[in-house]
Amino acid sequence: MKQKKFLLNENEIPTQWYNIQADMPNKPLPPLHPVTRQPLTWEDLAHIFPTECCKQELNTTDRWIDIPEEVLDKYKFYRSTPLVRAYELEKALGTPAHIYFKNESTNPLGSHKVNSALPQCYYAKQEGTTNVTTETGAGQWGAALSYAASVFGLEAAVYQVKISMQQKPYRSSIMRTFGATVEGSPSMSTRAGKDIITKNPMHMGSLGTAISEAVELAMTTPGCKYTLGSVLNHVALHQSIIGLEAEKQMEKAGEYPDMVIACFGGGSNFGGVAFPFMRHNILDGKKTEFIAAEPESCPKLTRGKFEYDFGDEAGLTPLLPMYTLGHDFRPANIHAGGLRYHGAGMIVSQLIKDGMMRGVDIPQLETFEAGILFARTEGIIPAPESSHAIAATIREALKCKETGEEKVILFNLSGHGLIDMTAYDQYINGDLVNYQVTDDDIAKNHIGV
Repeated sequence: MKQKKFLLNENEIPTQWYNIQADMPNKPLPPLHPVTRQPLTWEDLAHIFPTECCKQELNTTDRWIDIPEEVLDKYKFYRSTPLVRAYELEKALGTPAHIYFKNESTNPLGSHKVNSALPQCYYAKQEGTTNVTTETGAGQWGAALSYAASVFGLEAAVYQVKISMQQKPYRSSIMRTFGATVEGSPSMSTRAGKDIITKNPMHMGSLGTAISEAVELAMTTPGCKYTLGSVLNHVALHQSIIGLEAEKQMEKAGEYPDMVIACFGGGSNFGGVAFPFMRHNILDGKKTEFIAAEPESCPKLTRGKFEYDFGDEAGLTPLLPMYTLGHDFRPANIHAGGLRYHGAGMIVSQLIKDGMMRGVDIPQLETFEAGILFARTEGIIPAPESSHAIAATIREALKCKETGEEKVILFNLSGHGLIDMTAYDQYINGDLVNYQVTDDDIAKNHIGV
């Protein structure tokens, strides 16, 4: 009988995170202070982030970083997550490719996001913080942060992108169930939100607006720290637990990936699954190909500009060296709310620049077609974000069908779509459309300083 699912024993779960910055041939350029334009120190960042996260953010020397025992104990409630051979999807495609997926939808709250929410809340608690705040798009990160805050006895305030809150109302219900307060962004509760609404009363929000509001709250509230679900280096570090597990599970399957694919918003789940495998390209001469699948309506990896730019719309965050569409870019109201972000993380941006990975743009309708095929073959309804990775995987598997190559493809199923059924209904009813970004749309946005 063919083996379909691969798990790790409790004593096989990694006890360290992998820091790819230590092995990169070209280190990312330093983030800059938004006022002085000088390279940031961890002390600069510690005004808004937990101190240990700040040190991890700028750590370019230590390859391995220990996972705190309390965090590891919480990980063991749900890890390892399964590595699954997608036999039925392969059969439906008629491809000789071997397709595997890492199923992060089995995590608490249904996505990979809790892998970083737990350590960020742990570090905040350790230094005496009482409150944490954050932004969220589709709501997976906000839900994970709300859960992690409740685990460590912290109060949480979440700014959710307004259009996503309307599209996925139950996400905010989940956050409130764990005790968090939730505001639709832009809101009237912060100076940044008021300014954005004054400029554009019909603004339906973006991750950039929500970040501005959460950062302002952290800067103006005693005992409050800001947490982030993607983009920054320490988030990708925490998410490396995904790829480190997948390495061991691929060994159990007796194969090694020729391609690693994940959806891409800011880079958390892509880096999480890809970076542990990428180290073997860097150190051991492996030739694995890495593909980040982003929305056609928010194409920063393929059509963005590499510049220093703000991570938020109001310009409160540090300046990050990244591929960006401009910090005031307003993405279309697609259902993959977690991917509606204007910029790419510093590590991924440098890796793209160095030709060590590539991005692909996926139209919205193609993602839902892929998601439904995956549901009907593998029995899991994927999040719209994850369906970008599935669509990219299907593209590559069909290329193998044309050439006869028996490639091994690994993708990250970053979350399930059981709270996204309104979007599936709209697709099935023919009410969804593709959104394309013109060169003029990109050119009119403000990039950098």
